[in-house]
Amino acid sequence: MTTTPDFIESGEHARLIPVVADTNREQRTASIVLAALRGVYEFRQTMLGSLGVRVGKRAELSAWTEVTFKHDPHSKNGKAPNKHERPDGLLVLDTGRKRWTALVEAKVGNAEIGESQLTDYIKQAKANNVDAVITITNQFVALPSHHPVKLPKNVTRGVELFHWSWMYVLTQATLLLEDDAIASEDQRFILEEVVRHLSHDSSGISRFDSMNREWKDVVGRVKSGATLARTSEEVENTVSSWHQEQRDLCLIMSRRLYRPVKLKLSRQHRTDAPGRLHDDCEELAKNRTLSCILEIPHAAADLHVTADLTTRTIVSSMRLTAPKDKKSTKARANWLGRQLSKARPEDIYIKAIRPGRAEDTQAPLSEVLNDARVLESSGTNVAPVAFEVFHMLDLAGKFSGSKVFIERLEDAVPYFYEQVGQRLRAWVEPPPKIRQRDPVEDAERSANEGTVESNEIRAK
Repeated sequence: MTTTPDFIESGEHARLIPVVADTNREQRTASIVLAALRGVYEFRQTMLGSLGVRVGKRAELSAWTEVTFKHDPHSKNGKAPNKHERPDGLLVLDTGRKRWTALVEAKVGNAEIGESQLTDYIKQAKANNVDAVITITNQFVALPSHHPVKLPKNVTRGVELFHWSWMYVLTQATLLLEDDAIASEDQRFILEEVVRHLSHDSSGISRFDSMNREWKDVVGRVKSGATLARTSEEVENTVSSWHQEQRDLCLIMSRRLYRPVKLKLSRQHRTDAPGRLHDDCEELAKNRTLSCILEIPHAAADLHVTADLTTRTIVSSMRLTAPKDKKSTKARANWLGRQLSKARPEDIYIKAIRPGRAEDTQAPLSEVLNDARVLESSGTNVAPVAFEVFHMLDLAGKFSGSKVFIERLEDAVPYFYEQVGQRLRAWVEPPPKIRQRDPVEDAERSANEGTVESNEIRAK
């Protein structure tokens, strides 16, 4: 059994079957997951890898719960702090040459970690030279390096701050099992049991299922033509909810496809969560839209999702380059139509995109399948350079329902991918073909023949 680190006063080894009160769901679930990280190599490699921590075969991971520290900023007169000031866990990764440590704080159900509590854990980490603080709740973030609680940079300086949602933990474990990525049968059994526990209602794990309480008011303001202030609390809360839903959407698609679906972010937004919030608030205030891009492995294109508060629609779309080996609009549209011939055409449209100022055209998929010439333009003979295929879901009055909006969105995106995305194939320029005659040899032959003819003329 691994020895206790010298900087902690006391702690219990994380157990797969913890002996705790039935009411203490947080401690039980945290202990199970920490023990699984310690016991299943591929699981700890995936989860710690998401934090940028490399886990080699020889690295040893230790995990404790109910930890108290020798140097604790909350201790008074030599007494240990109360249980509400203790983190739920501690991870220690020892590579033999380097040691990486992290405090873990978990919440289940609707409980969230507050700013003051998180600040206290960061202080504990600094006092004991712990490298990182990891929080696990039902809140979603775009990346583990982002955090749902915003703290000043001077507070977090010197300590890395990470966040996992419980659904992210469950999804990563599920993908490892579905991909048959666990080498050891015993470790696979352990992870299967962990997934079974996390999937049960009693674990306190839930998915994101409702927009913020101001959602209905925000939609109503857009409908009435009122302006939205980018810095207002209602706009920031709406965008924060949208960010959580984006991540949940990725996890839902990952589980449906058995492949890791990622949120596509700019390089700046990957490293600057406040900047991302600022820019998306500006988009909502200016354009009245919420949008995101999903990266799906081996798909023909990225999947774009847009919620338009003005039209109260949800649009899922993918854009493909038109085949360059076909010259006319009809031929190019037929190329796309053949791919979607077995799709359900209801509420699916195709937009033909032309270069420069040439007119774009649009038609329902059903009409394109019947006659591809509907995408031709009366004002130009220029063929489209790209096609956008999209599904439009008009929610009308239901759009403002905080739960209905999420439910319909999470139905619409997988539906679009099933009907369209998984059928699409990107155009690939065909390989060049060998000519039956070598042009250089032909040129030389012509030149030689010309020389012979010249000589014959001179001889005459």
